[in-house]
Amino acid sequence: MKTKSNIERLLEAGKFVVTSECGPPRGADAEVIRKKGALLKGVVDAVNVTDNQTSIVRMSSLSACLILKEMGIDPIWQVVCRDRNRIAIQSDILGAAALGINNILCLSGDHQSFGDNPKAKNVYDIDSTQLIGAVKQLRDDGKFLGGDDVKEGRPNLFIGAAENPFGDPFEIRAMRLGKKVRAGCEFIQTQGIYNLEKFAKWMEMVRDLGLHEKCAILAGVIPLKSAGMAKYMKSSVPGMDIPDELIDRLKGVPKEKQGEEGIKICVEQIQRVKEIPGVRGVHVMAIEWEEKVAEIVKAAGLSPRPE
Repeated sequence: MKTKSNIERLLEAGKFVVTSECGPPRGADAEVIRKKGALLKGVVDAVNVTDNQTSIVRMSSLSACLILKEMGIDPIWQVVCRDRNRIAIQSDILGAAALGINNILCLSGDHQSFGDNPKAKNVYDIDSTQLIGAVKQLRDDGKFLGGDDVKEGRPNLFIGAAENPFGDPFEIRAMRLGKKVRAGCEFIQTQGIYNLEKFAKWMEMVRDLGLHEKCAILAGVIPLKSAGMAKYMKSSVPGMDIPDELIDRLKGVPKEKQGEEGIKICVEQIQRVKEIPGVRGVHVMAIEWEEKVAEIVKAAGLSPRPE
């Protein structure tokens, strides 16, 4: 093991990993994070903390990670390239490691035009693949991007990234993942999966390239609260592939029962992706629905989690 990451430890032991996430509040109240953390502690193996997701200003991911760390949760620190140049990013990486953060998820970040400050200037000094390489270089080579040596303690972070198996052109998606793996990515959390047949085909291409042996694939699942949520995600969220039969299934039950049906669908998806060769875990993204994660994990047969 290169790090003290809980998910690296479990993956090294051959365990099926379960992660989830929580979004920081649009304010400075630490209790919001503590309440979400309490719902997830012991239920999953690590918790992502999003970084100004959808380009909306929120409490910093690093600060929220520290709050979860103090609760005994192993956080996954999300970092987007949209808001910082390489100097600030490398500085934050050192700071995160100094605070005992063990995991990093390297992301490009949503364009600022989607958020609450559309006139903000993006940075994108480096992209997510270059960020992966920067973390690996700092950790393994003890070198800053400018070429100088890291003098007093390398940042020992377990390196992750996100991947969308459903983007176009579909034929190059596995090769795109290969670039991140070559840069140093050690685990991948995918976009939310609804089209299981297409995901299975993507995993076949991943296995053909041998990427599943070099990088742990965690399949992303998002429980649907309603048919309306499913229709919105299908039409308005880039990279989402939601088959019409799933929407029809939700529409086929009373509105007050659609959330319950969405959880059933999510559990079925987890059970199916577990059977796909090369999948080594799941990432449960219960968006502002953290109280349902324990129910989902238990129903999927993934509870209790390893100590």
